[in-house]
Amino acid sequence: MFDGIGAIWIVYGGAALAGIMVAEAVFLLYSGSRDKRQAINRRMKLQEKKLTQEQVLIQLRKERGVDGGHSAFSMQGLRTLRTQSGLTMPLSRFLMLTTVTAFAMGFGLITMGLSFLVAMLVAVALCPVVPVFALRSMRKRRHKKFGIQLPEALELITRSLKAGHPVPVAIAMVAREMPDPIGTEFGVVADEVTYGSDLVSALGTMFERVGHEDLPLFVTAVSIQSTTGGNLREILDGLSKVIRERGKLRRKVRAISTEGRISAYILSAVPVLLMVGLMVLMPQFYGDVWGVPMTWYMLGGAVGWLLIGNAMMFKMANFRF
Repeated sequence: MFDGIGAIWIVYGGAALAGIMVAEAVFLLYSGSRDKRQAINRRMKLQEKKLTQEQVLIQLRKERGVDGGHSAFSMQGLRTLRTQSGLTMPLSRFLMLTTVTAFAMGFGLITMGLSFLVAMLVAVALCPVVPVFALRSMRKRRHKKFGIQLPEALELITRSLKAGHPVPVAIAMVAREMPDPIGTEFGVVADEVTYGSDLVSALGTMFERVGHEDLPLFVTAVSIQSTTGGNLREILDGLSKVIRERGKLRRKVRAISTEGRISAYILSAVPVLLMVGLMVLMPQFYGDVWGVPMTWYMLGGAVGWLLIGNAMMFKMANFRF
């Protein structure tokens, strides 16, 4: 009897072990293919579509809004922000989506009990705010990733120069070996140099496309070396160390100033959450006074003072260096 039970448990254990091994094999196969896809930047993906190098360059410049023509929506500041955010969607379509989002927020306010006229005024006021806020958030995330990748790219260029490669070849190596955003940006520089642009102008154009604050150091180093000569390898080696130290100092200052930002977030959220809670639990608390003009004056003054206080707190908690 016990022998039969032991054999059954052995079979069950073997089946469970086989299932675990199959699941692990499927997971490793999927994760390996996913890592391979993530390691290829946007430029390399376009090259896999059998496009020529010139067609890839044209497509990348068009996606970034560099050669996208002149749209009625393309104000210069918004176009620059869109280019630096890395958005590949056409600007007109992006503005359409953000406008729909703003009016969806307005209809959400109507469901919360706000009058139709006030909700539409809020939606119209949000139409220019939502796209700028979204693009600035995208640019901030992109700059953060670019700043982490830049010292690694400079070290890769340095190692390539030690091996005897010229600077354009070293930049092309960064385009092949590193993921986005820096891989595609350096790939555009390599393609522009291939099709007749000088290296300094191509790097200056990259700074206009990216807008990261550490890029002028690299552009200036290459420009000085191309005009006066010098050991570019040692310059870039020191530059990568400087950029890493700047990043460490920036993160340290951000950690020290976290208390001020968290205080601003809490002080901003408490009045809003309190008002929403009262509107949900006691709709008549504000519903009885919506039609009184003094209510809107008081709310406008409270929001104004809240914004001024938050601006001062964020100004005290943010450091530029």
